[in-house]
Parts: sequence; C-alpha cells; structure tokens
Amino acid sequence: MSRRHQPHEIVERALELSRTDGCMVIASEHSSANLRWARNALTTNGVTRGRTVTVIATVDGAEGTASGVVSRSAVTAEELEPLVRAAEAAAREAGPAEDAQPLVTGVPHSPDFTAAPAETSSSVFDGFAPALGESFAGARAAGRELYGFALHEVSSHYLGTSAGLRLRHDQPTGTLELNAKSPDGVRSAWAGRSTRDFTDVDPQALDAELARRLAWAERKIELPAGRYETLLPPTAVADLLVYQMWSAAARDAAEGRTVFSKAGGGTRVGEKLSPLPLTLRSDPRAAGLECAPFVLTASSGDDASVFDNGLPLGRVDWIRDGVLEHLVTTRHSAGLTDLPVTPGVDNLILDAGGTRSLEEMVAATERGLLLTSLWYIREVDPASLLLTGLTRDGVYLVENGEVVGEVNNFRFNESPVSLLSRATEAGRTEPTLPREWSDYFTRAAAPALRVPDFNMSSVSRGV
Repeated sequence: MSRRHQPHEIVERALELSRTDGCMVIASEHSSANLRWARNALTTNGVTRGRTVTVIATVDGAEGTASGVVSRSAVTAEELEPLVRAAEAAAREAGPAEDAQPLVTGVPHSPDFTAAPAETSSSVFDGFAPALGESFAGARAAGRELYGFALHEVSSHYLGTSAGLRLRHDQPTGTLELNAKSPDGVRSAWAGRSTRDFTDVDPQALDAELARRLAWAERKIELPAGRYETLLPPTAVADLLVYQMWSAAARDAAEGRTVFSKAGGGTRVGEKLSPLPLTLRSDPRAAGLECAPFVLTASSGDDASVFDNGLPLGRVDWIRDGVLEHLVTTRHSAGLTDLPVTPGVDNLILDAGGTRSLEEMVAATERGLLLTSLWYIREVDPASLLLTGLTRDGVYLVENGEVVGEVNNFRFNESPVSLLSRATEAGRTEPTLPREWSDYFTRAAAPALRVPDFNMSSVSRGV
C-alpha cells in the first residue's frame, strides 16, 4: 500500500490481526516545531513528524492473565502484523501479570476517532516570532544577550481495544525557555513558560523581567550555608511537587516504602500535612492545563497499569485543605490497599487561596532569599522524600522588602512534604513551567511559597 494510513486505520487493522484473548492498541502521531536562538539572533528552526504504535496483547491461562507490550516507531500498515505477533509472543512468554484486570468497557467512543490527527507547524510562532525579534533588538541595545528555545508539540493518541473502546486525545504542549546573560557571561537570569499555543506568552515582558534580575546581580554578596527564610517561586514549587507526585503510589506507601507510609502499617491518607489550606489537585479539564481524560499508558508499574487503558479520569484532590486525601492507585493497587481508584493525571495544581504576587511577597520580607529555579534534583531518602539539588540562575538577598544583590548558589537538602508542613505563606496560584522536569511534565500551576527555614546545606561554586 502506498498511501499513508491514518492512525485509526492502524488501530483497527492491528485489532483485526490479533489472535490472543485480548488486545489494546495505541497509535500516537507526533509533530513538533521549534525555534532556537543565541546572542540575540535565531540559530535554527525546524519541524518534525513521527508515529509510534504500541500493541498490548493479553493471554489468559490457568494461573492468570499475561501481557506483552511492544512499541515501534514509524510503523506502516504493512509492518503491523510482525508488531502484533511480537506482542503476542511476549505475552505467551511472560508469567501471569500481577496487575491483570478485565479490559475497560462502557466508555463512550470519541466522536472524532476517525478524524485525521492534529498537527503543529511553524505557523504556531507567527505572533510570537516578531515579538521575539523586538526583544532581540531591545536586549542588544541594552547590552545583554538572549539565549533560548521555543518548542511546540502536538500528539494525537488513538486507543482501541478488543473490548470495544475507541478513544482519541489531542495534546498540544508548548515550552519557552529564555536566558539573559551579560556580555562577559558572568551574570545570568532565566525565565520559562508553559503554553498550549504561544498566544499567551510575551517574550518582551520576559526580557524585561530578566533585565531586572541582571541588574540585581550587579552587586555580589557571599553567604554561608545555613537555613534561611526563602521565597520559592512557582517553578521551584512545581518541580518539588511533581517529584512528590511521582513518589505517591499507594502500594509503595502501604508496603512501608515511602514518606506516605504510616508508622505501624497502612498509609497516611487522612493525615494533616500542612497548617495552610493547601489543595493539591489534578484535573484533566483544568483550563489551560487540559490533558488526557482517560488512562493512556504503554507500561505497568506501581502507579500505572496497561490493563487500565481507557479508564475515565476526573478531578482528584491529592491534598485538600492541608489533609492528604488520595494516593495514586490503579484498579489493582486500589484492591490491595482498600483505597479508591485514582490513577495519575498529567497535570498538577497547588492552590491555597493566596492573592499576593511574588513581588508583593518580596515587599513583605524583612530578610530572606529569593530563588529563581532548582536543578539536578535527586532523591536522597525515599522514607522522608529527602531531595537534594542546586539553585540556578540567580539567588537574591531581600532586605526590608527590596532585593539588594545576588548571592552565591547553594546545594539544598529538603523534602517537599516537610516544606508543606513548614510553609507559612502561599501566594497567588499561576501557571508555571517546572524547569527541572520540563522534558516530562509541563502542565502545572502553583503559588510562590514562603519557607522560614529552607535548608541550604552547602555553598555551590560550580553553577
């Protein structure tokens, strides 16, 4: 066949080829457009296209149901049968799957399941690129250099199963990262944004923000390691809480392996984690942060199960008014832990009802540190979720409500769960880009947090 088959046709053909007891097929069509720049000038741009097909075969046996998963890129209709047979062989060779459940049924078909996939193109930057060019001119005139990139991706996912599901979701994802540097490279400032379509990002406003930070950095102040009152901006809060969510599998908690394990057995669900009225939630229909409203996964683990593909997702409050309400569960782990079925959702929102902006929180600070972002975050101790990492692109000293200079970078040692228990103020919630995890997780909203004793464990000289 010479024509390029549509993703829904790939799904239907793979299901027709299946010879096992059950089959799930995910066909994902991807497109991306990007711009990159350095020293106030565009350097590269491009557009890409791609396709990935995942076949999940299930085989019923006397001891239970086994599953086999095989994914391949750039699959054509002619290459489908070897892919299906490979998944079936993997299922027959595997032992019974611990997370085996009946395939999901009863979910209404997506009305656009047979429509062509959504795509992006360079036109997504039609309004953004001219404004970026004006930012280059302004930065050049003021003696600073702009570096960065803009990336827009659209993925159309088609899920079909032998149990009758026919679901489709289109996911646009955009990220903008902008660095401003002094010509000698000594001073650096960063800003990032997450967007669905680049109509809501203003590079000139970001450049003005970076110019102000570069001016703050003209005065250098050396500070020792220690505990400081610290203002964590939304991007840093999101980075820490994304890691917390990745560590919130109910089964791990019930088996005593995580910070959410209860002493003596069970989980900490129902326990108060913060004196602030914090609500941490996920919602596939959150405005501006929309994501797949059903489970879509190509692998099983303690926090996901291929057998749950197609399971509807709705809003879930992980923490409500400071109290831990839910942990991430599959149908299998919900049965093991006697907790509700609450699979993970691809966005995260923290809200405490705060109204003050970060700038207003700075103005109310007698003495403390203002961070820009965190990076190289790694886990030290899963039992407390102690994380370590480094500050990046600007740590500033605030005195009497004003930024008085830039201080050295630090290594930090902190647990996000502990931070929530010690935070004394949360600002206004706003969409943000988790800088450290932007390759994996972009849909987040968070407030700035005031922490009275953030642990800067050592001075970092290499950033």
